[in-house]
Amino acid sequence: MGMDNSIFKEKKVSKILLRFAIPSIISLLVVELYNMVDTVFVGRYVGVDAIAALTVSFPVQRFLTSLGMLISIGASTFVARSLGSGNMKEVKDIIVNSFVLTVVTFLCVCLGIFVFKNPLITALGASSNVYPLADKYISIILIGSFFQCLSMVACYTMTSIGDTKIALYSNFIGAIFNIIIDYFLVAVLGFGVEGAAIATTVSQIIAFGYTLYHFNKIRTKFSIKFTITNIVRSFNKVLLAEIIAIGFSTFVIEISDAVVSVILNKLLVSSGGDTAIIIVGVITKVSMFIFVTIIGISAAMQPIVAYNYGAGNYKKVRETLKVTIKAVTITSLGFGSLLMIFATPIIGFFVKDASILHSAVIAFRISIAVHPVIGIYYICIYYYQAIEESKKSFLFSIYRQLVLFIPLAILFVHMFGTVGAWIAYPVSDMISFVTSIYFIKKDMAQKYSKVPVFKLSKPDYAYSKSLAK
Repeated sequence: MGMDNSIFKEKKVSKILLRFAIPSIISLLVVELYNMVDTVFVGRYVGVDAIAALTVSFPVQRFLTSLGMLISIGASTFVARSLGSGNMKEVKDIIVNSFVLTVVTFLCVCLGIFVFKNPLITALGASSNVYPLADKYISIILIGSFFQCLSMVACYTMTSIGDTKIALYSNFIGAIFNIIIDYFLVAVLGFGVEGAAIATTVSQIIAFGYTLYHFNKIRTKFSIKFTITNIVRSFNKVLLAEIIAIGFSTFVIEISDAVVSVILNKLLVSSGGDTAIIIVGVITKVSMFIFVTIIGISAAMQPIVAYNYGAGNYKKVRETLKVTIKAVTITSLGFGSLLMIFATPIIGFFVKDASILHSAVIAFRISIAVHPVIGIYYICIYYYQAIEESKKSFLFSIYRQLVLFIPLAILFVHMFGTVGAWIAYPVSDMISFVTSIYFIKKDMAQKYSKVPVFKLSKPDYAYSKSLAK
């Protein structure tokens, strides 16, 4: 029995992109919301030290979800490409290998973090007041992260074979339970940071249960077996390497935020103390609304491009790219404008202290000043992943945060003090935007017979002929 690939055969690219984008955005949003919801509750019912503890814990959570995204994006893109080329055996083997990789990786990583969590928390910049709270939070959320990432791999895999609703429902269930349990444990029973961590973990396990129920239907329908015999038979180092290679750029994108968070914590703690760390945490939480939209739409583009690239339908590849650029630009401009206008009430939802609120609003507005232009940068990363150019995708993925932002932040903090860290955001965003425009236009000119990327609506014979070679 063949996989359900009818969604990819829809003629209107914008309709396909929308069906993939909505669950993709919501999936990423819920991943971020677990820490954000916890931050809201502990900020209101525990205190600012609890916000600092969750800010310190954030890199650990981000690292774990980054690993989950690495496997999820790698496997789902590979599945979509193999589905496009009609290789059903490879599709099944990819799914088996991706789940085995997830289980083994997370058991080892979570155990390692738990064993070395004490020096790790200190290295992440926790003060003596924040340390015990961060210790409690991290110890508990390690359990939930394992189930969350298994659920993530299952959802992305099902999405890549045409079931776009599963991620929507699974993540919605997780988000609702997280809010309910958070309120009950933190606001009503006063369990503090431990209550927030328990709420996150329990809701992630519930979401996993729902996902597993539906994945078992797919597994049975397509005769995908997880017996020891079949796992051994399906094990393939080449497939595993390809999954990792495809997803590695996504891992770098996700983990870059954690790396930046650690460096900013260490950089600002001497000049701004815990207040600066709190502001970094709040900026990270709120600005993620723009990033979730940009990355969600870009990631939604990926299986569509991968499928059509595998099928040799290059006309639809370029059309998908064009539609995605328009969608990302329009939505990021909309979200960016709203966040700029309503910065004070939005930041105030997290922080009640008036002096911290004023500083946080200024820092936030500076940091997101040119966010809407950064969409093309993420489109480049996911586009190159989809068309088997993992090396180029990787180079782009490290460019904005690791190559540009960190050196600029260190330089600007030295020159201007704490405000220098906020200025580094728009400067690195603008440089990334200009660089991305240059490279994608150059790449499109080479691949598509010198047809500019922003004028790809008119297919021509030269374009098809050049790609057919």
